[in-house]
Amino acid sequence: TSTDVARFDGTRGESRYEMEYETEKAGVRVVAPMLAIETVAAGGGSLCGFDSVKLFVGPESAGAVPGPACYGRGGPLTVTDVNLYLGRILPARFPFPLDREAVEQRLQSLCDQIAASPLGANYTPTKLAAGFVEIANANMVRAIRRISVAKGYDPSDYALVTFGGAGAQHACEIADQLGVQNILIHPFAGILSAYGIGLADVRRFAEQSVLQSGTNATLRNLTPTFAEMESQLRSEIEAEGVPAEYIQPPRRSLDLRYAGVESVINIPMEATDGIADIRSRYEQQHEQRYGYKHRSRELEITAARVELIGSTPEPPDQLADIVPRTPSPTETTSVVFGETEHQTGVYLRSDLHPGDRLSGPAIICEPTSTVIVTPDYTATIQSRGEIVLERTDNSGSVSRDSRRDTEADPVLLEIFNNLFASIAEQMGLTLQQTSCSTNVKERLDFSCAIFSPTGDLVVNAPHIPVHLGAMSETVKRILKDCGPEMQPGDVFVTNDPYRGGSHLPDVTVVTPVYDDNTSELLFFTASRAHHAEIGGIVPGSMPPFSKNLAEEGVLIQNVKLIEGGESREDELKELLQSGTYPTRSVADNLADVSAQVAANTSGVRQLRELIEHYSLPVVQAYMGHIQRAAAEKMRLALRDLPDGEHRFTDHLDDGSPINVTVFIDGDSARVDFTGTGHVLSTNLNANRAIVTAAVLYVFRCLIDEDIPLNSGVLDPVEIVLPECLLNPPEHDDPAKCAAMVGGNVETSQRVVDVLLGALNLAAASQGTMNNLTFGDDTFGYYETICGGSGATKDADGADGVHTHMTNTRLTDVEVIERRYPVRIRSFGMRRGSGGDGQKTGGDGIVREIEFLKPLRVSMLSERRGNDTPFGLNGGTNAAAGRNSLRRGGGSDVEDLGGKFSIDVQPGDVLIIETPGGGGYGEAK
Repeated sequence: TSTDVARFDGTRGESRYEMEYETEKAGVRVVAPMLAIETVAAGGGSLCGFDSVKLFVGPESAGAVPGPACYGRGGPLTVTDVNLYLGRILPARFPFPLDREAVEQRLQSLCDQIAASPLGANYTPTKLAAGFVEIANANMVRAIRRISVAKGYDPSDYALVTFGGAGAQHACEIADQLGVQNILIHPFAGILSAYGIGLADVRRFAEQSVLQSGTNATLRNLTPTFAEMESQLRSEIEAEGVPAEYIQPPRRSLDLRYAGVESVINIPMEATDGIADIRSRYEQQHEQRYGYKHRSRELEITAARVELIGSTPEPPDQLADIVPRTPSPTETTSVVFGETEHQTGVYLRSDLHPGDRLSGPAIICEPTSTVIVTPDYTATIQSRGEIVLERTDNSGSVSRDSRRDTEADPVLLEIFNNLFASIAEQMGLTLQQTSCSTNVKERLDFSCAIFSPTGDLVVNAPHIPVHLGAMSETVKRILKDCGPEMQPGDVFVTNDPYRGGSHLPDVTVVTPVYDDNTSELLFFTASRAHHAEIGGIVPGSMPPFSKNLAEEGVLIQNVKLIEGGESREDELKELLQSGTYPTRSVADNLADVSAQVAANTSGVRQLRELIEHYSLPVVQAYMGHIQRAAAEKMRLALRDLPDGEHRFTDHLDDGSPINVTVFIDGDSARVDFTGTGHVLSTNLNANRAIVTAAVLYVFRCLIDEDIPLNSGVLDPVEIVLPECLLNPPEHDDPAKCAAMVGGNVETSQRVVDVLLGALNLAAASQGTMNNLTFGDDTFGYYETICGGSGATKDADGADGVHTHMTNTRLTDVEVIERRYPVRIRSFGMRRGSGGDGQKTGGDGIVREIEFLKPLRVSMLSERRGNDTPFGLNGGTNAAAGRNSLRRGGGSDVEDLGGKFSIDVQPGDVLIIETPGGGGYGEAK
């Protein structure tokens, strides 16, 4: 039950399928060559329902048993059912009887639920069924945009090729939303996978790591490598029984990247190519995908690849004479398109001949599928039996729907959830692809979001929790401090923790967007990225022992990066190089800030397209509706918690208490941090933005379903935050401001633990991000390290994961060893470090790093003392973490404590053992 989409360029003989060499499928990272296919859970078996606020389609499926409701086995309502109800599936053409009455009963039951909900919307079964189809289509469109718009390709430049038994039921409406003019349907579309396997070419791939600079000499040296790979592949294909004359010429390609950048682009090459030809094609692809190119940066070849294809003879053409005619329908039926019923002609595939042309609305009954031709399309039968659908107005633009209004509608609520989330996701892809730093590209330490004109969070991509709740504070502070002078074309950059920032390495770029005609402020796009170097007293800008904000790096206070469309990058560069502790990597800072601007611009462009499609009043209205929907979901979740006071206290390693009392009163809550310790002279202070992010994260976790994280979640929640280590006072001079670099990464984790403990929901997770930095005067590297998560009453904790306020991943061993002077000696689970209980806590990990040159190494971590990650309800505490050093190949191990900054020499090995998670419930 899914929709699978991929992009194809070219014609047979010159075709280039888009490949990917690292991807994630079902949560598992796979490093292997495969077609670039995006999958979403939207298909015929996807469940359709109402969650008391909005409609949903998928991701759960009815499966083959019991199957859709119409199968007569008591199954739930699915996409197949609503297509049947709307007349898009004809029972008489189905291989077994269908139960339409069961479908109508389920639709009417949902109509009654919606009418009784706070929305109070009145739906008929037909209108509701049409809404489910619209939501399913929106999910499919979102997947197509990920493989087209997100990679720099305009879907309107392509034809939509549809397959599967149900694909042709949705194709016209999907193409309409994407601006696609032509749809191609193969005569065996319903069984294309089986048919394709029978005719599939035999393909073999080979690759060889290169990791050399891109020069003509390197290309010449690769000639024997290519020849050896091709010989091996040829032998493998011939062993499959493919005659030599059916083996196509080899297709050679290179994986290329700019020096210092991790993302590669695969570029096809010809035998006569020089490096200049290859670089030209690479730069063209890079500019199309990322929006820029580096003319002066060295090009690196990372891998050589070969594809060899043993062709299968094609079946003969059906060379029927094409005589254009307009056939008559076999019968007519009633079909609902949108919410309008149309009398529609039904055509049997066996009665149609090449050249026949049908005007929509029409249904073509294939032996293995049903083709729906909407009123805006015509269908033409091709010489080999393919069906081509074309827009009748040939406008080349996305259709407009004048029926939309600004009142909350359960259908549009879900569609706008998907639309806004898709924009934020594509902003994140742009940022990851255009940045130059390992921190962003590999560790994914960044976040992107959309905000209302008042600075409230509308939606974010699923990035870093500690960023997302805090970014709203940043946008609101820019509005407060810079609002009167803000103008179209401005872009702001800031990292000030006392103006909504988290800590100095987290740099935020904010783009206000205005109406072109009225200059009305419409919304903001924003992105926050952790810069691996921003200055400060140690390389990597995560000093364990900073005493004030000035020691942690360069402070950027709401600086205009772009003013009225004119860049002020030189002024930012001057700021980054100023002060007592300037940045050590100003070029990387500027490159990553430029990538953040590009990400914001991507979001602006897509939001403007959304406004063009739905109108500004509708888009603005639904920015508010989805926040109110989230608030209603939060109120429903709070009602499930017991009323009264829920208290919990935990301590930092220095003994400072973090105290919280959560007052639950029906569908509202007050979170009071009174009793928390005083402002610290160390850097474990947090701020209101960080605390807000932690509260937002925890209370969002109470909502056990997929809704966008936005400011509406906190509407029923009041936060009481007196001056304390979670809310130090603000000063104009950073040297007088409390240090905060550790509060963002360490104290935020402890705030989450005490909130989950107070609500009796989860034992403590590792309670630290294990912040490791190393470098010298030329570079700084930073990573957070995984550990164990706490158990709950329903599940064991997970082993070796990033938890709660961090959502990054570790840099791959191959990448870190290639780019930095270190060697990863070991990396594995720390068995037995999780707490015991009815449900056990997750285990931490052990990571051993050998240094290959003199470096400064710093560590900022917690849970290294007596306050180990707590268990709940009789579950035992987890083991504390430990940091130690083995010098120069010796056997003696020195305990470094939770926080240290030391000089290391070649051969020294750092051993990091991270904490586990607490257990839940008394072990039996």
